Amino acid sequence: MKTSPLHVGIVACSAAGASLCYRTICEEGAQLFGPHAHPEVSMHTPSLALYVECLERGDWDGVGELMLASAAKLAAIGADFLICPDNTIHQALPRVLARSPLPWLHIAEVVAQEAADRGFRQLGITGTRWLVDSAVYPQAVEALGMGWLRPVDAERDEMNRVIMDELVCGVLRPESVAVFQRAIERMKGEGCDAVVLGCTEIPLIVSDANSALPTLDSTRLLARAALRRAAGAAAAAPR
Repeated sequence: MKTSPLHVGIVACSAAGASLCYRTICEEGAQLFGPHAHPEVSMHTPSLALYVECLERGDWDGVGELMLASAAKLAAIGADFLICPDNTIHQALPRVLARSPLPWLHIAEVVAQEAADRGFRQLGITGTRWLVDSAVYPQAVEALGMGWLRPVDAERDEMNRVIMDELVCGVLRPESVAVFQRAIERMKGEGCDAVVLGCTEIPLIVSDANSALPTLDSTRLLARAALRRAAGAAAAAPR
């Protein structure tokens, strides 16, 4: 007897990152499930403006309520577990878990585990100013015995501008690639041996092909972790 893969629920924030995560699940599902196959996937996306309003005023309870609203809707239509392809709003996840109707995968824990498995020791962190200033990645990285480095203030501000004014709107500029390349090059010089693409839109413009350091693509790593989780129930079922 074969059971179906688990139903993946995507708690989306920005469209660009969420759509890349969604596509990765659907496109790479065939590697686990066979040609054209992937788990059932549902996604809920409130207006990004609602999240940004909360972020700008430091209202993490408000961020958590938006996440919980999505979680409830996804649970109601049959999702088995949840992922959030947005690193920044993971700061609110501790406020969400106790009230969530479903379990979550944590994006930073997924990325940190990948880094540990690949033998990296010191990670550069890129992302929005909210993410870079937070403990989301330091906690996950330190838990596995690795070190980390943040961008300097000027780099952080430029990255945030590119992410919020361009990438989340689907605008991809060559000059904006250079903003990340310079920061990554500097962090390499300070001892980093890999860089976390800690905004789910950054992989749209940065990859191993144009980075001075090996990249940890949080978007695709989360999608692949979701595929493994979805496949786990089917794989464990008796045939």
